[in-house]
Amino acid sequence: MARLDGRVAIVTGAGRGIGRSVALLLARQGAAVVVNDLGAALDGSGADSGPAQQVVNEITEAGGKAVASGADVSDHAAAEGLVREAVEGFGRLDVVVNVAGILRDRMVFNMTEQEWDDVIRVHLKGTFNTTKFAAAHWRSLREETAQNRIINFTSVSGLHGAPGQPNYAAAKMGIVGLTYSSANALAKYGVTVNAISPGAATRMTESVPAERRRTPSAADDERSPDNVAPIVAYLASEQSGWINGRIIHSSGYEVALYSNPQPLIRLIGTGPWDPDALAAQVERSFGPLLGRQG
Repeated sequence: MARLDGRVAIVTGAGRGIGRSVALLLARQGAAVVVNDLGAALDGSGADSGPAQQVVNEITEAGGKAVASGADVSDHAAAEGLVREAVEGFGRLDVVVNVAGILRDRMVFNMTEQEWDDVIRVHLKGTFNTTKFAAAHWRSLREETAQNRIINFTSVSGLHGAPGQPNYAAAKMGIVGLTYSSANALAKYGVTVNAISPGAATRMTESVPAERRRTPSAADDERSPDNVAPIVAYLASEQSGWINGRIIHSSGYEVALYSNPQPLIRLIGTGPWDPDALAAQVERSFGPLLGRQG
């Protein structure tokens, strides 16, 4: 018996790259998959049903179950329809994997309002949209033994602050906050929410200048997006219910657990701080932690 037998998953951005690898592995593990991809260019322009349908063909030819969806997840109503399509088409929904995204790279002082808005809309609003409607569906069921999963995708661009991607970095860190909030809100309905920070060679990473890429050069097989999919498959399973509200990095043959934010040091006064006294304490206490000399 495969790990995901009987489960139904939506994978957004599943026509290419990491999303495609995830959809194929979930199907091989027994899940029925809604392969969602607008088929847009890297910058979000245009649409093409071909990539999603090709993945569906690969799944069904191998004996799996899948349907294609061209819904634009950044559209609120379209995301609702995507969730409804999974439930009506396969009779249930167990897993949502939010991979869909675009790039509009620019330094912050050169970025246009449209470039900011478009990236935030697809990544952050798109993840919110699918999360909202999946969560509403699961909440309505009130199943005491539910084992439902939301798996979001963040990025080292946000976690480490890529200088030429302020819109993308902000969206990806927004997804981290959404992951934490949703994990706390939905646990009582049998839903876990986690985020993956991936490292792989995709059309998105290949568009970034070599000197700015954080993914180290490695053999092609090590940089394959297929290497990100196994941890997603585990998080999608019923056995992963003990992990909730966490960020997991997956790159090449490495899988790493990020720590959740916590204070490194506290300064606690006995009353309102005098600015000069506070400045002295900050320099004395924070300085060594941050490498300040003198």
